[in-house]
Amino acid sequence: MNKILQVARREFVATVMTKAFLFGLLIVPAMMVLMIWLLPFLINQKAPPIEGEIALLDRSGVVAEAAKQHLSPEGFASRRRDFEARFDAAMPGGVRKVVDSDLARSKIDEGLAQVLGEVPKLRVHVLADDAALEAAKEQLRQSERQKDSKLLAIIEIEADAVDAEAAALGSYLLYVRDKLDVRLLDELRDGMKQALVASRLGARQLDPAEVRRLTSVPRVAPIKLSAQGDSKRNEIASALLPMAFMVLMFIAVMTAGQQLMTSTIEEKASRVVELLLAAVSPTELMAGKILGQLAVGALMLALYGAIGLLGLISFAAMGLLDLSLLFYLFVFFLIAYVTLASLMAAIGAAVNELREAQTLLTPVILTMVFPMMLWMPISRDPNSMLAMVTSILPPTGPFVMIIRMSSSSPPPMWEVWLSIGLGILGAWLAVWFAGKVFRIGLLMHGKPPSFMTLLRWARMA
Repeated sequence: MNKILQVARREFVATVMTKAFLFGLLIVPAMMVLMIWLLPFLINQKAPPIEGEIALLDRSGVVAEAAKQHLSPEGFASRRRDFEARFDAAMPGGVRKVVDSDLARSKIDEGLAQVLGEVPKLRVHVLADDAALEAAKEQLRQSERQKDSKLLAIIEIEADAVDAEAAALGSYLLYVRDKLDVRLLDELRDGMKQALVASRLGARQLDPAEVRRLTSVPRVAPIKLSAQGDSKRNEIASALLPMAFMVLMFIAVMTAGQQLMTSTIEEKASRVVELLLAAVSPTELMAGKILGQLAVGALMLALYGAIGLLGLISFAAMGLLDLSLLFYLFVFFLIAYVTLASLMAAIGAAVNELREAQTLLTPVILTMVFPMMLWMPISRDPNSMLAMVTSILPPTGPFVMIIRMSSSSPPPMWEVWLSIGLGILGAWLAVWFAGKVFRIGLLMHGKPPSFMTLLRWARMA
C-alpha cells in the first residue's frame, strides 16, 4: 500500500506542479472573466445609424396613418421603452439585486443601446397606385447600382387586412433591398404588427390601450412549496443546473483520464516504466497512477464546484441547489473516473505513441459524450424509459443519474442506489480488465493491438 501511495503522490505532483496544468486549470474561469470584461471593447461600440425611406401602398385605405405613426422615430422609441420594461420585469430577483444601482443600470442601458443601435430615422411616403408600386420595386432592384438611393423597403398592405366582415383577415407584403440591416427587419415587423392591430381595433370601435390592458398577463414565476419553506423557482436556472453538474463531472473525468493515458504512453515510450517496474509491480503502478490522477480530478471538481457555488451565492440563488447533490456528485465522479480512467490506462499501456491510441480511445470518448447528447430529452422527461435505463447501466449511469437527480423531478432513491451499485460493479470490471491489459502491454512494443487483441490479453493474464 505504501508503494501505491508513493506512485500516486509522484503522479499527482508531476501533473499538478507543471505550468501547463496550472494554466489549463485556471484558463476556464479566467477566460470567462476576461470575455465579460473584453466583450464591450470587442464589439462595435456604436452601431451604424439607419436612415432612409419606406414606400407604402395601402390597399385597405385605413392603415396608412397608423403605419406612419408606428414607423416614425417616436414609434420606434416607444417600442424600445416597452422592451426595456419587459427586460427589467423578466430579470431574476437575485440578478436584480446585483444590478440595482445607478452605475449597473446605466451600463445595462448602454449595452441595450449598443445592441439595438440608434432609433431608425425613416420617412414613410404613400404610393398612389400599382404603377408607383412597380416603379418603387424597380428602384429597390437597382439599389446596388444607385448608391444614393434612400429607399429601403416597400410595404404593400392587402385590401382585406382590416375588413371586419372577412372570415380570415389579410396581412401585408414586405419588399426589401438587398443586404438590408437585419435590425430594421425586426423593427418593421413590430411596427406593422402594431399598426395593423390598432387599425383592426379601431374599425371595431375598440380602444387599443384598453384591449392591451385587458389582454396583458404577466409571466409569473412559480412558487416552490416544500418542507424547507416556500421559494420562487427560476425556470432557466433549474433547466441549466443538470447540464452544469454533468459538464462539471465530464471536465474532471476527461482531464484526469487523459492525463493518466498520456503519462502512461510517455513513460512506456521513454522506457521509464521499466525502471519503475523494478521497484513496484504492474498492479501497484496502475493503482498508484489511477489514484494520483483521481486526486487531480477531485482538485478540479472542487475548484470549479466552488466557483459555481460562489456564483449561486452572489446571485442569491442557493435555493436552487440541494446540497445533498454535492455528495452524490462526488460519488458518481469516483465511479465514472475509476471506470473510464482504468480503460484509458489500459489503452495507454497497450500502445506505443499517442497517435495509436486514438482508435482505441474513440469508444471511451463516445461513452462520455453520449449523455451530453441526451441532456435535453432527459431534462425534459427525467422519468422516461430512456432516462431510467441510461442512468442505471454503466458506463453512462453516473453522468445521466446526476442529470436526473438535479432535475425538477428527481428519481426515487432505489434507482439512485441501484445505479451506484451497478456503477461500482462496472468500475470493478474495468479495473480488472485494465489490470490484465496493463500487465501484458506495458512492456510490449511493436504493432498496436486491436480490440480483439486486448480481449485476448485479458483472458491470457
